[in-house]
Amino acid sequence: MSYGTALALQQAVYQRLTANTALAALVGGAIYDAAPPGVTGGTYVLLGPEDVREAGDQSGQGALHDITVSVVSDTAGFATAKTVAAAVSDALVDATLLLARGTLISLNFHRARARRVQDADMRRIDLRFRARVEDS
Repeated sequence: MSYGTALALQQAVYQRLTANTALAALVGGAIYDAAPPGVTGGTYVLLGPEDVREAGDQSGQGALHDITVSVVSDTAGFATAKTVAAAVSDALVDATLLLARGTLISLNFHRARARRVQDADMRRIDLRFRARVEDS
């Protein structure tokens, strides 16, 4: 296994999301690798946790990355959050990402969880994507 491609994958996903015009039309520049202090409202996209496991084979080292991209919104109901989540999914599924290290083999939607954030009038959708990366 190699965790060496994790940063390169994160950077490529972030770049893909920030360059996507459909997503920008919905959230502007509110796409974060880490939410800046003081962001408490509006609708934004946040890169989140990642789980990685070994996926090497005889051809070389590799890993499966389960990455989370969250959509957070203070808009009433789930319509806005789901619209943004669909744009995130459209931007990432089967995307051709060039990594600074390694090669992306596949990037697919895995699952999602939509919920109201307790004690706040916020909606949150956590989208999980599975990326297979070979380290070179």
